[in-house]
Amino acid sequence: MQYVYWFLANKRFLLILFFINLVGTIYGYMWYAPQLVRTDWFFWPFVPDSPTASLFFTIVLLGFLWKKSWGLFQALAIVTLFKYGIWAVVMNVLVLKVTGYLPWEGYMLMASHLGMAIQGLLYAPFYRIKPWHLIIAAFWALHNEIIDYVYMQYPSYPQLHLYIKEIGYFTFWLSVFSIFLAWYLTSREKRLKWTF
Repeated sequence: MQYVYWFLANKRFLLILFFINLVGTIYGYMWYAPQLVRTDWFFWPFVPDSPTASLFFTIVLLGFLWKKSWGLFQALAIVTLFKYGIWAVVMNVLVLKVTGYLPWEGYMLMASHLGMAIQGLLYAPFYRIKPWHLIIAAFWALHNEIIDYVYMQYPSYPQLHLYIKEIGYFTFWLSVFSIFLAWYLTSREKRLKWTF
């Protein structure tokens, strides 16, 4: 456990992780650009789900590099990284199951999004999240479901269009689980705590 702590707290590793997430965030927003062009501007903050999640974590890492702890961004990061990381993996597995084929980009997305989910959890002992931080993160995650599956702004997976109701239901409960997991790892009295 001490080795894990040393690795995660190492400034060089934090810097590498910061730039990986920064580049991934920029690429993610570029990937969403075609969808944003045909989307009303007031939906924009809620459409590029994964890059916004990695943006939250990039800000968290910047805080760590500056010896700061920004609890609100930590709460937003752990909830959304896990939620959208797992969501993207499941959606690509479903594409493979429904069509019998997944292009190499799909496997790349699965790997990168699984990494998103894991990194958010690994840094949980360093987070200093207050109840109101988690409430805002929970509101953000659940409000996103309304935007995605009531106003139909969800990420485009044409192969899965027939299953959109089931996907919306799954995503709602994934949000609930992500919120609970964030609370369990960051807000319990007996949770693991590390400092830089």
